[in-house]
Amino acid sequence: MTSSSTHPSPQKLAILVGGGPAPGINSVIAAATLRALDAGIEVLGLPHGYSQVMQGALDQVRSLTALDVRDIHVQGGAILGTARANPTRQAAHLDRVVQSLGELGVTQLITIGGDDTAFSAMKVAERAGARLRVAHVPKTIDNDLALPDHVDTFGYQTARHVGAGLVRNLIIDARASARWYFVVAMGRKAGSLALGIAKAAGAHIAVIPEEFPAGPVSLDRIADVLAGAIIKRRAQGAKDGVAVLAEGLAELISEDELHRLGTVERDEHNHIRLAEIDLGKGLRKLVDARLKPLGINANIVSKDIGYELRCADPIPVDVEYTRDLGCCAAQFLLEGGSNALISIQEGRFVPIAFADLLDPVTGHTRVRTVDTGSLRYRVARQFMTRLTAHDFADAEALDALARAAGTDAAGFRSRFEYLVAHDAPDWHLRV
Repeated sequence: MTSSSTHPSPQKLAILVGGGPAPGINSVIAAATLRALDAGIEVLGLPHGYSQVMQGALDQVRSLTALDVRDIHVQGGAILGTARANPTRQAAHLDRVVQSLGELGVTQLITIGGDDTAFSAMKVAERAGARLRVAHVPKTIDNDLALPDHVDTFGYQTARHVGAGLVRNLIIDARASARWYFVVAMGRKAGSLALGIAKAAGAHIAVIPEEFPAGPVSLDRIADVLAGAIIKRRAQGAKDGVAVLAEGLAELISEDELHRLGTVERDEHNHIRLAEIDLGKGLRKLVDARLKPLGINANIVSKDIGYELRCADPIPVDVEYTRDLGCCAAQFLLEGGSNALISIQEGRFVPIAFADLLDPVTGHTRVRTVDTGSLRYRVARQFMTRLTAHDFADAEALDALARAAGTDAAGFRSRFEYLVAHDAPDWHLRV
């Protein structure tokens, strides 16, 4: 990361958005644009991420004015559009991005996106050298960029807020209809969004990838976790419930097993297209197959949520946060900074060098996952309805579960106790 400029005053700043949408993108664009215009710098909007500039297609690039960005800070979506195009897959595409920016006279670039867009920004900066200064604004509803634990990525708070409202409605519907919902929430590598939605809405169980650190995990094990939760709810006198599942569970399942759920496709970054895998429907069938021989009809409905969250109007906390991020990104570049991710920590601007984002093993940007030893997770787990080691240590509890499953204690233990073999020990607050 550099902090002093060897360039004359820059003439043009370009902005692009990569990856999927997230609430607050327009607010970043507006804040960065207004700050640059105030400094006398022309601002260019690059449409649909890297998809056009990596092909040398510049006819849709447009100047952004104060009028263009007026009031967009409270709107969802992305006025520049977005795309998952990956210029790092081919050296020619990376060269073409640098060439295109040079043809446009761009000397500063703000990228808005997740870990893949951050990695692309780093590579563009490396290839351009001193000709271009680059800053990246971290955006993802998955909340999985390598920021300090207490710093959220923008869009997460809004996505959790909207998602919790949807799940809360499903909880009421489940209660009225005596059914179960399996809700699959976005989150490729991390279960932050699924856990946050479940905890805020009061869902009965959340299942996230971080529960299975040894990986990989089988579909059958996940199905048993859910079947156990349904049986436990019945032992407690309830036939309804809502489970929130992180879509990233699919990445822990071997590709051979995933084919049980349908065709496996990959995107431009070689990630499995999780949206094309019907994890909820597949697990519903597996759980039904476990429960029906026990005489249990859980009336399960599967539902995916994610696209409903990504373009929601940002809630005030994300509006304020993204205005800070956008303004700081432009100011950082104006002052000669480069090659850094923009963050706000404890109310102060903190640039994080691109080099510090890399995983030394993979050479790619690091991903932040849920710490299952954290207070946030342990409290969430405390209020979930799921099988625990205590259920098998307490004879009365075990008998109640066995009765709900139409078996005896020994049979229930033999079938389900393996699920709790690695339960975390009881936790205590350190005061």
